Formats: sequence, C-alpha cells, structure tokens
Amino acid sequence: MNTKKNSTNNLDSLEDNKIINLVDSHPIEEYKDNIRNPGIDFRLDEISSISINKSAVERRCSNYGTRRSIKKDKQAAWLLKAISLMDLTTLSGDDTDARVKRLCRKAKQPISSNLEKQLGVQSLNLSVAAVCVYHDMLSAAKNIIKDTNIHLAAVSTGFPAGLSPLPLRLQEIQYSVDSGANEIDIVISRRHVLDGNWEALYEEVKLFREKCGDAHMKTIIATGELGNLTNIAKASQICMMAGADFIKTSTGKEPTNATLPVSLVMTRMIRDFYTETGIKIGFKAAGGISDTKTALLYMTMIREELGRRWLEPDLFRFGASSLLGDIERQLDHFSSGFYSAPYRHPIA
Repeated sequence: MNTKKNSTNNLDSLEDNKIINLVDSHPIEEYKDNIRNPGIDFRLDEISSISINKSAVERRCSNYGTRRSIKKDKQAAWLLKAISLMDLTTLSGDDTDARVKRLCRKAKQPISSNLEKQLGVQSLNLSVAAVCVYHDMLSAAKNIIKDTNIHLAAVSTGFPAGLSPLPLRLQEIQYSVDSGANEIDIVISRRHVLDGNWEALYEEVKLFREKCGDAHMKTIIATGELGNLTNIAKASQICMMAGADFIKTSTGKEPTNATLPVSLVMTRMIRDFYTETGIKIGFKAAGGISDTKTALLYMTMIREELGRRWLEPDLFRFGASSLLGDIERQLDHFSSGFYSAPYRHPIA
C-alpha cells in the first residue's frame, strides 16, 4: 500500500531535546516485506477451536497504560506518528462538498504551519494517511488531494448495516473504484457471524475482495454487533482467509465501537495469521477514539502485540475526526506550555 513517504520511525531514541531528533525519515516503499494478502482456502478447522477468555483479555488491556508511560519529547513524536496513521473521516448525513473539501485541506496540512515551525518538523511534510468519505463525496475529495500521497477511501457495501442486496453491494464497490477510490471500507453481513454460517461469510468477503481489484479492502466486522469476543475472533480469521487487507473494528455507527479488548482480540488473530502464512494484515480502530490518551494506548498495544513494523500507515490506521484536533492541541501545549481552546483547532 503506497503511503506518506516521510514518517516518524524512531520513536524510542532521544538525542538532545528536540522533536526532530526522534524522527527518522524512511520511504514506506523501503518496506518490501508487506506482500498483499491473496487469501487462502476456507478451513473451518482453523476457527472451530477458537475460544476467548474475556477476563484474561480485560486483564491484559488494563496493563497497557500502567506498564509504559510516554512523556514529553517522546509523546510529541508518537503523536506526530499518530497523525500519519489517521484516516480523516466524515460520514454524516449532512455532508456537503464544501465540508469534504475543508476536511481534505486539513488532511494535507494537519497541524498549523506555525506549530510545525515551533516543533521544528517542517521537513516531515506531515499529512494523514487517507480521507474516508461516502461515495457521493469522492469527486470533491479527489480534486483536493490529487498530487499527494493521501489515499482516498470510500465506505461501501451498504454501509453501515450491510443489508443491501448482494449485487448492489458489489456494484457499489465498482462505482467507488471507478470514481478513484484506492481503499474500500466494506461491511460484512453480521447475520452470518451470529448464525455461525462461516462459509457464507468467507464467500461474501471473497467476492468483495475480487471486486476491489487493486484497491485495498478494509473489512469492517462491526464488533459491537457480534455478541462476544469469540465471534469477533472467528470473524477476523474468516475475513483474513478471504483476502482482507485490513480488518477494522467498527462503522462508528454502532452503540459500542472500538474498544481495547476487541482490538486486542483482533490483533492477536492478525498475529496468528501472520505466524501461519507470513502475510501481514493491517488493523484499523474506528469509532470512539477522540483523545490523545486513548490513541497512545492503542499504539502501545500495537507495538507490544504486533511489533514496531505495524506502526506504519500500511498496517495500522485510526478512523477518526475529532482525534486530530486533540492531538494538535496537545502538541501546541508541548510547544507553548499552555492549553489552547479546542475551537482554535477546527477539523473541517
């Protein structure tokens, strides 16, 4: 997956007391290890023995914030990295071309030029990873982010419920790809999971993957509607078998969206799939991640569970909008020593 060329790579070393010294710039193209997932044959035996201990998962999640504390220069570097991992998103019924264009301009310049100068990070050419919109907004977004490395993502397949007739869902993917989307966020049929019809889920996601073509497919499993952690784990495995490039927690429209426990279960499934196949699958946390403290917890989890390689835009994303405003506010505080009012950091 082609992503922003300059990224904050060296998050753990500290030379002098300057943010820029925490930042190494390596083009994402240097990572030749990430082969796209072609999918594998359906194997029911791979998931039949999966059973998740909820108490153990919650206990593990409670340790992330206490075991690792990220402060000062290192925190600022991690927050700059978080910006590069972001799918800046607007998925509202009242979206307009003007709103989407403002969002795209923010995607190109996620923090103010003055703040960049104060932090000494102008050389990063910082931007978000992608802009995510409804199909009807693709043309407005495409015109603003052309000639950049920002990806254009569209939600599809009857988002958010996924209950449109299958031919229409497949056609919707094709429309978005033809309109310039190079990432497609699809939603699965939750009923297949709830009924235990795993082969039907596999065949559905496989069809979506084929229709996406060269566009990368992020598969939303809608964790808040799957009932329990074991179902989430099994659905994650099936979607990866069927060729998902990313597995994604939520649409952002469910009563419960991304949480650390469901994210831990999904990342463990990614780790198991990588161990078995050697193929790296991306993870996207979406919905409810609106502040820097939560974002840092997710990044800590990814680092500890999957390793440093996954803290790059081709393998990890935040689906967010208000998160960017809070990150900019925290970086402003790091630079000036004072907290600015939230209205000084608008998103769109």
